[in-house]
Amino acid sequence: MVSVRVPATIANWGPAFDALGVAVTVYNTVQAQVSASPAVVVKGHGEGTLPEDVTNLVYRAAAAVAQRAGQRTSFSVRCHNAIPLGRGLGSSAAAIVGGAVAANEALDRPLGRDDLLDLVWRLEGHPDNVAPALLGGAVLTVVTEGGLRWSRLVPSWDVDLVVAVPEFTVATERARAALPASVPFADAVANVSRAAWLVAAMLTGRVDLLGTAMEDRLHQPYRRRLVPGMEEAFTAAHRAGAYAAALCGSGPSILAVTPAARADEVGRGLVDAFRGAGHQATYRRVNVDEQGATVTATQNEEVSRG
Repeated sequence: MVSVRVPATIANWGPAFDALGVAVTVYNTVQAQVSASPAVVVKGHGEGTLPEDVTNLVYRAAAAVAQRAGQRTSFSVRCHNAIPLGRGLGSSAAAIVGGAVAANEALDRPLGRDDLLDLVWRLEGHPDNVAPALLGGAVLTVVTEGGLRWSRLVPSWDVDLVVAVPEFTVATERARAALPASVPFADAVANVSRAAWLVAAMLTGRVDLLGTAMEDRLHQPYRRRLVPGMEEAFTAAHRAGAYAAALCGSGPSILAVTPAARADEVGRGLVDAFRGAGHQATYRRVNVDEQGATVTATQNEEVSRG
């Protein structure tokens, strides 16, 4: 049986809407093998609620790999989910990438990295979460007429990442529906400049840029009503010493980039802000995952991706 570890991902980072995602150190594990008939088991987040049949997203991704490789086969799949669902941490991307990489390995790697990336982003519909889940690090993506273009980097800053995860969920479809069909020109310009600063901060390690670099006018203001306590959490993070804060993807989890010495104080501030809005939350400290989806041999020996 093949085992694949897939990281959670955080997209947008404030201004880089639909353009930047970062893999972080929370993981799902997908185990898969070729079998005579389909079988799916889900443990952890989603146990008892996610489907345990061929409609499961992990299985659908595995089946898509077999189809693209021209092979007619079934899989037995077991999912161990540590990434919470519907919280803006890329759970669907992890499911797709995990299923695809596991199936590709079980079939003796008929697809290369670029083919896998093309397959998973088309299944997901947009690439900003699946690309870092597959590749690790921070990944910039652009969809062009010729296909997906991407560039990967590993931030050089010395920071801690704190993620506050509230008890409630926000469906991606609902978060998308909250966005306007058009935005003021000044807001578009503001986000372009800030997204550029964000990449500069990642590449140079200049944390002094982050306060401005992670401001956003394209999606967070419109999603505020879906995330009770969002603005209060941002304020609490800054008061506790964070460099910047932003929604994780479309929310409702909130990311704070902070000095290590302030991380727990920032985390408690985020939790208190959600509690003040009537919702329980927890926080965890994470780092950037640099490996992406990693295949683990049955002997627990890590091997490289195909």
